[in-house]
Amino acid sequence: MRNTRSNLLLGCVLLCSVSLLYLGMSGIECPAKSHRYRWMELNMAAANRSLSLNEHFPEDTPLIFIGGFPRSGTTLMRVMLDAHNAVRCGEETRVIPRLLAMRATWSRSVKEKIRLDEAGVTDQVLDSAVRAFLLEVIVGHGEPAPRLCNKDPFALKSLSYLARIFPKGKFVLMLRDGRATVHSMISRKVTISGFDLTSYRDCLTKWSNAVETMFGQCQAAGTGRCLPVRYEQLVLYPEEEMRKLLHFLDLQWDPSVLHHEELIGKAGGVSLSKVERSTDQVMKPVNTDALSKWVGHIPSDVLSDMAEIAPMLARLGYDPHANPPNYIRAEPMASAFNYSQSLRTAETPHPS
Repeated sequence: MRNTRSNLLLGCVLLCSVSLLYLGMSGIECPAKSHRYRWMELNMAAANRSLSLNEHFPEDTPLIFIGGFPRSGTTLMRVMLDAHNAVRCGEETRVIPRLLAMRATWSRSVKEKIRLDEAGVTDQVLDSAVRAFLLEVIVGHGEPAPRLCNKDPFALKSLSYLARIFPKGKFVLMLRDGRATVHSMISRKVTISGFDLTSYRDCLTKWSNAVETMFGQCQAAGTGRCLPVRYEQLVLYPEEEMRKLLHFLDLQWDPSVLHHEELIGKAGGVSLSKVERSTDQVMKPVNTDALSKWVGHIPSDVLSDMAEIAPMLARLGYDPHANPPNYIRAEPMASAFNYSQSLRTAETPHPS
């Protein structure tokens, strides 16, 4: 009886041992490393840093932010950059501009700021939290790469703030003829809060105001931090514009940026969202098909008042009275100083 029990116990031990050995050899894998972990490994090794992977992301992470008014070529720009072998942008996060808008609201409200300060939630605490949130989202929502970028069009309404909390960040502001932008928005029913899609006049007025905010902040950031790129020049002269952009971003030339469509859906290439409205257009090679689609669709009374309705057209180098303008011969963009000077000159009464 005692021998039988010993044999059963020995059998159980042997069975357990064999089972464990089998399970170990059958390839039970550890959980896959997160995008965050893999990005930290990649960048810590590249920078020869001994920073623990559990610590916060470095404050000087050289992020790239792409923004501008919706329908201004922001998606085209990000897929062209996504084709670069050292860059990953990915789809819009949608949460980043919302958080930035919330942060701006806290700063504008004097009463709220006093309450936060009294609670010890200072600007420094908030900025640190916002920076950590943005980095976590940008790093975590796609594959790791040496340079990461974010494309959320209206995030650049907070360009000055982003430039402050990311001192090594760089900004690409996409600009496009407002008439083409608004026509595309209305024809494709792209809803933006506060815009009346039944009125070209209303949409062009609000386009001008929104672009003025972003363009002004871009100029204030300086030429070393923010590069305005006109959509028309990008599609007419893609290699020239992309060489200029990559030089600005301190990236080596990669001819793949001129053929993003060949890398869609490929590992390390370009990923597209099924719900972003520009997806169907950027699946094609870079083309000039959309340059003048707006011609003939804007009401005549709006066209006659265009210079007053959308003053940013002239400031960005577009002729508000041309229908359409000569995009091949681009006029220079007005600097903040030149623009304010021209306004003062226009307002000065001429001697009779």
